[in-house]
Amino acid sequence: MSVFRPRAPRTALLLAGCLLGLGAGAGPAAAVSVPGPVGGDRLLVEVKEDGGSVTRYELRCHPAGGGHPDAEAACARLDEVTVWGRDTFAPVAPDAICTMQYGGPRTAHVRGEWAGRPVDTTFTRANGCEIARWDRLVPLLPAQDGAGTGAA
Repeated sequence: MSVFRPRAPRTALLLAGCLLGLGAGAGPAAAVSVPGPVGGDRLLVEVKEDGGSVTRYELRCHPAGGGHPDAEAACARLDEVTVWGRDTFAPVAPDAICTMQYGGPRTAHVRGEWAGRPVDTTFTRANGCEIARWDRLVPLLPAQDGAGTGAA
């Protein structure tokens, strides 16, 4: 008659020996450099005025920099209106009901990367919804007639 003996102690001993053997030959851990983010929060803004003149500037955030006239305020505003899972630069919804007001011929084209997402969008002041979309991002975009008080 055979006697049943549990194998757990022997298996545990073998496993422990294997684990110790793996660590015995390892040398000191080497430092590995991890590349930083490519691009980061960087936007190129092009504003076209009524007469056709164009103003171009770059905005970099985290840390603030670039040729934007008020980079710190523009970055702070973008941080304020950025919400996880929502496109900060989303166009006006096609089914939006907008007031029929005209905010002038000024347009802006913004491209680059913000919050890890590509940006390539155009802003106008063609109706109430477009004006509100523009004003929401002042001072990234220039204010017009006292607009852009920071209301989201």
